[in-house]
Formats: sequence, C-alpha cells, structure tokens
Amino acid sequence: MSNVALNWMGEHSRFFVCRDSAGNVVSSGYWDHSAGGDGDWQAHRAPRPTDLLLMSLASCAAYDVVNILARGRQTLKELQVDVDGQQAPTPPQAFTAIHLHFILGGTRLDPAKAARAVHLSVDKYCPVAATLRGVCRISHSHEIREWAAS
Repeated sequence: MSNVALNWMGEHSRFFVCRDSAGNVVSSGYWDHSAGGDGDWQAHRAPRPTDLLLMSLASCAAYDVVNILARGRQTLKELQVDVDGQQAPTPPQAFTAIHLHFILGGTRLDPAKAARAVHLSVDKYCPVAATLRGVCRISHSHEIREWAAS
C-alpha cells in the first residue's frame, strides 16, 4: 500500500515537497523567492508534476527490465530509458501517447531476452503503465549496445 504526503511551501510559490511511503522526499514546482522577499535566491525549480509522472513510468518499467534480465542471467551493464510524452493542447492537457525507448548495454545480451524483458515490463508488470494504459496509448522500443567482454 502506498501512502504519500504533500506540503505546499507557501503563498509565493507553486512549490511542493512530497514524502513517499518510505520517507523519501521529492520536490515539484516553482518557487520565486524574489516575490516573497525572503532571500537572495531568484527562483527554485523542480520537476513539473507531468514530468514526474513520466519519470515514474520510466523507473517502474526499468525496475522490471533489470529484474527480468537478471533472472535470465543476462549481463546488463547500462540501462537508459528515454520517454516522449504527447499531451493534448487544451486543458487539462492529458497525455494522449507515451513512448519509451530503452537503451540496454551489456556483454552478449540476448536480443530475444532483451525484447522480452521490455515487453513484459511495459505490457504486463509495471503498475504505472497499467494505470496509464487506460487513458493514453503507450508504446515502446529498444536498442542494445554491446559491451566488450571483460
């Protein structure tokens, strides 16, 4: 079960600090300190909530890919996920399509196992993808970067 909390950082901000169910903290939004006159900072910026959503999707899917490949005895040395989210032009500007591109690096990665790991992660195991799939199209692709055997 997840239990998160959010605190708004004050009247001169659109800045929020969130705590997750494990006590980790992440911030979101924008705080223009010059408007409140409380310091020398011009502004404090953090990820937009919509970017945090895409980051959540990428990290959820990556977690599963790493686990699946480890169980398949694949030597993964590098993983990057690039996410492209398309939003409707009018409010509430909901996501209409999201594409995840996985870049997997390793020693002698089996292309079939890599493809299977990405597919299972995005299309079956990732709860963030499962939630978003009901409201927008999610697609994925991948590439493999071969590392020299050490």
